Amino acid sequence: MSFSQGLEVVIGLVFVFYVLGAIVSLITQWMNEAFETRGKSLEKHLKKIVGDSHVGDFVKLPQLQALRPIRYKSWYSFITSATEPKMVEKIPVATLVDSYFDFVGLTATTEITGDKLKELISAFPDSEGKRAIAKWVGQGVTNLEDLRKRTTAYFTGLTDQAAATFRSNSRSFVITLSIFLTLLLGTDSIQLARTLWQNAGVRALAVAQAEMVVQMQQADGSAPEVNVDDLLQQLIDLNVVKIGWWQTELPPAGSTAGTWLGFIVLKALGLGLTVMAVSQGSSFWYDFLKKLVSKGGSSSSSSSDNEPKG
Repeated sequence: MSFSQGLEVVIGLVFVFYVLGAIVSLITQWMNEAFETRGKSLEKHLKKIVGDSHVGDFVKLPQLQALRPIRYKSWYSFITSATEPKMVEKIPVATLVDSYFDFVGLTATTEITGDKLKELISAFPDSEGKRAIAKWVGQGVTNLEDLRKRTTAYFTGLTDQAAATFRSNSRSFVITLSIFLTLLLGTDSIQLARTLWQNAGVRALAVAQAEMVVQMQQADGSAPEVNVDDLLQQLIDLNVVKIGWWQTELPPAGSTAGTWLGFIVLKALGLGLTVMAVSQGSSFWYDFLKKLVSKGGSSSSSSSDNEPKG
């Protein structure tokens, strides 16, 4: 029974981490779409290719315009279904190379001398892209196919950097939001574990909700689509939402310094553990939750099989 109880406590903790992580993921997705952070990260690196003053003209090329995602105009546009094209977020490297060659006038050129190529490059927009091609030509690379290969490798690196920039920005936002949500709700991992261990009703409810979430998984095994209201309701059912906890959970008046020190240390540790857990993301905890629920089900089946039958 001790093992089963311990496993249920872990399932309850992981379920709460998954729910909080899902809330953070949803809000992060909304913010990224609202502020077009992925598109801005890409544009920052496109400026290296064609220069600050020409990036607007560059992204107006038809093949790049066709890559603009269609989304709601604003957060309330779902009411009227009003949509509009947003900033380009992803460009296949081959398309980016073709677009650049079109933009600088190299596409229509089949055979060209080194001097003519240098003259053509001098008319390129001032940018890192121009300097890179000029350097290659200065090294004797005048064949357009060779230039295309080098440009492809160069642009591959830039698009990887753009993706890494977006991931870093999103990661920073996830951590910040995890801290805010944890402090707002007062989700203390240590206190939560204690509650789950001592309260069989809360523990059973957490396990039941975890099993339900796992059963709702999508065809590819990923987490089900959820909304914030449902997630918050699940936390409320488990008595995890404790807005204003800093006013209700303080040690009683007249407590000793040792009591206060212990409270502060444990509370900081519990909240810190929650922040670290939630910032791992909902996908991480959902995969872990599936394994735990499966293990719990196997343990229950084994226990039932071992019971004497009358």
